[in-house]
Amino acid sequence: MTPATFSMPTLSSTIQRLQAQVEPPINTHYTVQLRGVCKVYPHTKFSLLDVNLTLKQGDFLFVTGASGAGKTTLMKLIYGAERADRGDVRVAGVNVGLLKGNRLSHLRRQLGVVFQDYKLIPRWTVAENVAFVLRSQGIPKAEIDRRLLPTLKLVGLQKRADCFPSQLSGGEQQRASIARAIVGSPKLLLADEPTGNLDQDNALQVLGILKKLNSLGITVVISTHDMRLIQAASAPVAQLHDGRLQVTPVAQVT
Repeated sequence: MTPATFSMPTLSSTIQRLQAQVEPPINTHYTVQLRGVCKVYPHTKFSLLDVNLTLKQGDFLFVTGASGAGKTTLMKLIYGAERADRGDVRVAGVNVGLLKGNRLSHLRRQLGVVFQDYKLIPRWTVAENVAFVLRSQGIPKAEIDRRLLPTLKLVGLQKRADCFPSQLSGGEQQRASIARAIVGSPKLLLADEPTGNLDQDNALQVLGILKKLNSLGITVVISTHDMRLIQAASAPVAQLHDGRLQVTPVAQVT
């Protein structure tokens, strides 16, 4: 299937309409803070050792490293799918490691997560997959309808709303995944290898969307091993090596 394309001017104008129609509850002091974080998996080489990281609202960061370096683990620690063995993981000043049940669910509603394998429900249309996030939060149908079209326009899928995932290209499926992640107007967007299954053209389209979302004030963290993507973005990079995280200029990343 030929990947769908969309123009950046159209995307920019859609972003402006989204700002007007969907008012994200942006907190200008929103941060991600990791202090002395360690996570060790017994009998494997996977571990994080004394990781420190601070992100302010509106930051854009790549996290890179070899396969198994701990990129996905780092993401899971931030949204509470894993707990650190030692150290603090704080999101918006809240210690994620202490959250359970409804309190953890409430925090996750402020986040958007994009996965490499899309995680779309096959029997649901694009619109249904995206709207599910809001339905699960008890958002009224009128509000869901108000948010849905601007969000689909933002990722260039307004004409594919009634299609099922099997009818979409890989790039379109990932853009649907991004739409699902942002329809709730998150303050923080975590994208775990979002272009790992895409060709270069589709990968750059996804990168363009993520950069535009960042221009709205959303903090974006992308884990990737795709150096071409990193070079195209000219954004800060944190490199994981032997369990440790170091912020490194793009030109020095290996």
